Amino acid sequence: MGNLNVNVGFLLDPLSAVMLLIVTGVGFLIHVYSIGYMAHEGGYYRFFGYMNLFLFSMLVLILADNYLMMFAGWEGVGLCSYVLIGFYFYRKSAADAGKKAFVFNRVGDAGFLVGVMLMTVTFGTLNFHDITAAARNGEAAARALSVGDPVITAICLLLFVGATGKSAQIPLYIWLPDAMEGPTPVSALIHAATMVTAGVYMVARSNALYVLAPTALEIVAVIGAVTAIWAASIGLVQNDIKRVLAYSTVSQLGYMFLACGVGAFAAGIFHVMTHAFFKALLFLGAGSVIHALSGEQDMRKMGGLWGKIRATAITMLAATLAISGIWPFAGFFSKDQILANAFGGPYPQKILWGIGLLTAGLTAFYMFRLLIMTFFGTSRVPEEVEHHIHESPRTMLAPLVVLATLSVIGGWVGIGGDRSPFARFLDPVFDNPAAHHAVEQAPTVEWGLIAVSLAVAFSGIFVAWQMYLKKPALAEQAAAATGPIYHIVSNKYYVDELYDALFVNRVKNLGNGFAAFDLGVVDGGVNGAGWFTRLVADASRLWDLYVVDGFVNLLAFFVKVLGWVVRVVQTGFVQSYALLIVLGVLLLMTYYLVHF
Repeated sequence: MGNLNVNVGFLLDPLSAVMLLIVTGVGFLIHVYSIGYMAHEGGYYRFFGYMNLFLFSMLVLILADNYLMMFAGWEGVGLCSYVLIGFYFYRKSAADAGKKAFVFNRVGDAGFLVGVMLMTVTFGTLNFHDITAAARNGEAAARALSVGDPVITAICLLLFVGATGKSAQIPLYIWLPDAMEGPTPVSALIHAATMVTAGVYMVARSNALYVLAPTALEIVAVIGAVTAIWAASIGLVQNDIKRVLAYSTVSQLGYMFLACGVGAFAAGIFHVMTHAFFKALLFLGAGSVIHALSGEQDMRKMGGLWGKIRATAITMLAATLAISGIWPFAGFFSKDQILANAFGGPYPQKILWGIGLLTAGLTAFYMFRLLIMTFFGTSRVPEEVEHHIHESPRTMLAPLVVLATLSVIGGWVGIGGDRSPFARFLDPVFDNPAAHHAVEQAPTVEWGLIAVSLAVAFSGIFVAWQMYLKKPALAEQAAAATGPIYHIVSNKYYVDELYDALFVNRVKNLGNGFAAFDLGVVDGGVNGAGWFTRLVADASRLWDLYVVDGFVNLLAFFVKVLGWVVRVVQTGFVQSYALLIVLGVLLLMTYYLVHF
């Protein structure tokens, strides 16, 4: 189109290779788990069809070599999230959650698309390699580039709007907790390895642009840090086991954006990898608990399950230690790198380091609260359910064991921080040293930061142990002492209600206003409906019948015609195939003899 040429191309470099292994590896384990989890569910084939389409779209996103093709995969995962979250479409809550995810993602995607358009005008190309080279050379097609360039800043901010929708950051985060309405394997796939990490991947892929836009980087870091502590505070008081993990995901994604915002892109991707291990394990473990308790998700109706489903409990303990940042589990290494870079990296933000440190303590608290309420203490399981408690089948347990192993050892490739094997592997992608190498810290400072981080994590664990195991009355006393603050946090700061008041209900009022105007002013209410309403209704019906449905039916007829041709040769009889092979060989021989 004009001078713009966009290829359907694929790029396999260190960054896309890491994401490829995460998506296919964790995705495969979730598929294996789903065989057992969905065995007795309706829509078994539909479920796996959606899951594979989801993974296909995610692979298009991470392997694309340009922003337009990335956007195609970006929209594909948005569509698949809609059908998977609303998989139980006969439940209104599930259907509403699917629509909510779809709408919120479209809001973010509008920003992403405008950013891509502005990028097209600025660079004259959408190819990753060309844009990265132009940004590092400071020479775009239409202008010279420098640090702080307002156009580059605008591009980065618009791309980040898309990331806030896809990766559930403030203010577009509220769809992700509602995504729990889908089957548990869907929650694991969306929250751990695929859709929600797309925004982090996109920002990391655009690192050369963000280095030219310090203001955009600062906004990314601030939004990430605020989202991390905001979601962690909500997770403190949730009682649904999957909802606690959902807010944990929002919080951990904030950590990843904090890393990117302080220039530690490799640390952000490292946390994407370790998070995929322990968060997939936590969701699949929660699914195993729900499976054992015949669908129960309220932690207040659990307890004392350690001896009854021990394999699930041990694997979830490994994941909980990992997400809490306890050495030597995977989460320790990635969180330590993020906090170290926030404290003294290329773009240090010591206030944000403090927020990240506090978030680490809250994470350890609410995760051990979940573990203790589920597996320890006295049993609160209803008597009619307790008789049916059973461990999950091997198809569900095997992925848990693999993910538990990765949660223990998966972070060791990051030993050495910004000089680790993992960071060096990503060096060709993050080629600007200022963008990914932390400023050298004195050994005493490094060890001091590690000690403080571990002390905060252990403090969170100790408080949870005291409040929910040793002295359970403390939890109720703490809730009562905080008064209205507890109710505000437990109601998720009333953000859903605020959005309903500002946007949802206002759109409804607008529609009702148009209807009232037509009925009361245009036609005076004659025959119960205005001529304008009838005209619009008839036009809409004809458009839907002949244009929308007509196009779909034409496409179906085209496929059907192609099917007639294919059915002639695809008979299912071996002798027919043998005859066609012989005819093909004869044709090849004839062609050879005639021409050679």
